[in-house]
Amino acid sequence: MNELLLDYLPVVIFIGVALFIGLALIAAPFFVTISNPDPEKVSAYECGFKAFDDARMKFDVRFYLVALLFIIFDLEVAFLFPWAVSFREAGIAGFWAVMIFLGILTIGFIYEWRKGALEWD
Repeated sequence: MNELLLDYLPVVIFIGVALFIGLALIAAPFFVTISNPDPEKVSAYECGFKAFDDARMKFDVRFYLVALLFIIFDLEVAFLFPWAVSFREAGIAGFWAVMIFLGILTIGFIYEWRKGALEWD
């Protein structure tokens, strides 16, 4: 019987750690929440507009352009990691394929830069 209980010990430890992490994540907001709200603490900071406003308000297109640029360069990194891992197996053809890919992305980035998509007046 004792040996059977020892076989289940890792499962019991796993459940205990999961419960501890779950309870800690449930309790954490009560400790880190804003305790003395003032206008400066609860003001909009990243997006530039108030969080609780009309859902049909006009939204600046520059936010979309920055989001698209982020997605483009995020995908670039997602494609470069597997290429870097298998660089030796890809050979010279794989190298030039990635250089063409990076060249196209660079041309797109220069185009966005020249059009002023990165300017925030």
